Parts: sequence; C-alpha cells; structure tokens
Amino acid sequence: MLDFMRILVVEDDKKIASFVVNGLKQSGYAVDHAADGEAGLVRAQTCSYDAVVVDLMLPRLDGLSLIQQLRAKDRNMPVLILSAKASVDDRVRGLQAGGDDYLTKPFAFSELLARIQALIRRATHAPEPTRLAVGDLTMDLLTREVRRGGETIELQPREFALLEYLLRHVNRPVTKTMILEHIFDYSFDPQTNVVDVLVHRLRAKLDKGKAMIQTLRGVGYVLRPA
Repeated sequence: MLDFMRILVVEDDKKIASFVVNGLKQSGYAVDHAADGEAGLVRAQTCSYDAVVVDLMLPRLDGLSLIQQLRAKDRNMPVLILSAKASVDDRVRGLQAGGDDYLTKPFAFSELLARIQALIRRATHAPEPTRLAVGDLTMDLLTREVRRGGETIELQPREFALLEYLLRHVNRPVTKTMILEHIFDYSFDPQTNVVDVLVHRLRAKLDKGKAMIQTLRGVGYVLRPA
C-alpha cells in the first residue's frame, strides 16, 4: 500500500461507518466520512481521493445518483459499492452506474480492505510486491522463505500468514479481530485465544534476542523494527 492514500466513506449508518472508518485508519489510510449523498458528492468533487466507498441507500442523494455524478467528472476514481441489496439485478445496476466493485452487507473488514487495495492497485497500476522486509527480517512471497539476520526461519502456514499480515502493516496496529478475519476467516469471539497462541508461537521463532512483535494492550499487536 502506498503512503498517504485518502479514502472517502459515504455511509449513513453510524455503526457501519465507524467500523469502516476506524478499520481503514488502523490500516494506514487517511479517511473522510460523509453521512449523506449530497455531502459525499461535495467532498468527492472538492478533494482528491484514491478510492470511494459508497452505500446505496443514502439520504438526500442516493448512492447510484452519487456515483453517476462522480463518473460524469472523474472516470478514474475507484468506487466500491457497499450495500445490503444483494440481488444480481442490484449488483448489475450498481456496476452499470459506474461502480468498480460491489460488496454486500454484512461483510468482513478484511474482505473490504482487500477489495479497496485491489481497486487502488488497478487504478495506479502498482505491482504487487514479491518480497517484504523490515530491519533484518525478510520474507520472499514466491519461495515462502523467511530469514532474519541471515538465518532461515521455518514457519507453519498460519505462522507465515500472520507474519505476512504484520509485515504488510508494519508500524501499524492490527487488532485481534482483524487477525481472526484474515488468518482464520471467522468473526471475533471474545472467548477464543487462538490469536494469542499463534502470536506466541511466531514470537518464539522470530523474536530471539530482539523483539519485533509488540503487544498493544486493549488494541492488539504491532510489528516494528527491532
């Protein structure tokens, strides 16, 4: 993900808007929020955004009309439609109006984030990296080799997936919910300790002498250069 990318979220449901906005901010994006279609249109026409997330059922100006007016002036701005309308006809109308992708509610934040990142990559023609690195830690996504200080570290599939996720969010906090959705593909259960166990296993292999994975009480975890 490129730095300083700005996303506009146009959503009138306060809980959903807070969930999406806070999640995107934790993922390193700058985020603006509009609670109705008219306010969203004004923001989109007065500020440059790398992507826009638009609900269809909006007060003052519906989502389809908002997208159509955006497309009349900006053909390249990626637009992700977020809607409770799940029928094929609804998705077709949304895409024909100018949406680039369509995600139905309820949704996992990890999927929303992945779709936004894909839209931005497509719009900016940014290549997907094949190697991730921070400090003396490197990960080759093609050979799946992980090394720290020149020493190879053998990881199990979920340990590798967790480390990749942390490397893609280096210096940015990730919550247990985000890890559960991304690594285990299920929603947060306050009774489960699978994330803690997985982090403990990864730390035992990775953090020998100089710790990189840090616990943020009440938040989650963050990977920082040692």
